[in-house]
Amino acid sequence: MKKVKELEQCKSEIEQELTNILDFWAKHSIDSENGGFFGKIDEANNVIANAEKGSVLNARILWTFSAAYLQSNKKEYLDIANRAYEYLLESFNDKNFCGLYWSVDFDGKPLNTRKQVYGQAFAIYALSEYFKVNHKKEVLDWAIELFELIEKHSFDPINGGYLEAFKADWSPIEDLKLSKKDANEKKSMNTHLHILEAYSNLYFIWPSDRLHEKLISIIDVFFDKIIDPNTFHQQLFFDELWHVKSDIISFGHDIEASWLIHEAALTVKNVHMIEHSTQLAVDIANATLAGFDANWGLTYEIENGHHDTDKHWWVQAEAMVGFLNAYQLSQNDLFLHSFIKNWSFIKTYIINPTGEWFWGVQGDQNRPMPNQDKIGFWKCPYHNVRACLEVLKRI
Repeated sequence: MKKVKELEQCKSEIEQELTNILDFWAKHSIDSENGGFFGKIDEANNVIANAEKGSVLNARILWTFSAAYLQSNKKEYLDIANRAYEYLLESFNDKNFCGLYWSVDFDGKPLNTRKQVYGQAFAIYALSEYFKVNHKKEVLDWAIELFELIEKHSFDPINGGYLEAFKADWSPIEDLKLSKKDANEKKSMNTHLHILEAYSNLYFIWPSDRLHEKLISIIDVFFDKIIDPNTFHQQLFFDELWHVKSDIISFGHDIEASWLIHEAALTVKNVHMIEHSTQLAVDIANATLAGFDANWGLTYEIENGHHDTDKHWWVQAEAMVGFLNAYQLSQNDLFLHSFIKNWSFIKTYIINPTGEWFWGVQGDQNRPMPNQDKIGFWKCPYHNVRACLEVLKRI
């Protein structure tokens, strides 16, 4: 009975928080003067009018408000999804070489024209969700076109998996990094995780045999290459031949992968993969417990033996889903306890009283990390909105 009451309380609070996050983005993110959405709003709610606009931010807004509309049927959410789709199509779509630019300037002109596969994957993820809303053939066709581009240019037919990035014309590029903090390597866990996520969502609306085969192969990559069978942490960076190039433990990515891999296995309806991913979800959740601090905030990462104890917003969001999922699969009360305590941490330290969530909080004092975006190239509504939607669906 206690567990039921605690979950009912969490559900009520998370329903309200979902509305709060969506309302913030609906009110503050729209760039009425230059089109689309602002590229940056700082922690004091100041609009940085000339900031570049990222394809990932725009795609995540499209996914978020499509998913929110499917859950609520609120027309204002559909209006924002429509706006995001039109801006993605008009400003980010490379009409010469196909695919999406990595970024445009504040008024929608191409800025960084590289083809980061991570960005193409997020567009597939978003377009697939948007298609569930309007069922327009052009939306599905674009998602399939992006799938075919990734398979043509990024898939490694010799060693398996996917290469990170290309020039605008899809020719090889030396700088493969997703962001300044990432390693310059041919393959990464992060890009594979979001291709997996994108292809799973695409399969929901386009269950082709070829896509089914590709999903199976990506799940196998996680089983065989990315997840360390001894520690149940993921390895983050690899060369073309899958030699490991990093010793980083990323707690947020681990717990995010735990439920996304299981969801993908359910999508392809492969009995062996469902069984294996079920056990992995539990094993990864157990390994991730080491990342919690005394207040049940999930810390960022360990690199070269140094533990970065900052608690980023997206890591907490993925912890909500991953630990609730692990509880559902195992009925281990420790995972339910972890979910409830982590949600309490989010309420206390991560939710910003002025709207949205802080980027994160620092160390033992849990003070907000300074000089961080409230809206930005990487600060998007996708992690926390998705976490709320997933938890509401599961409780």
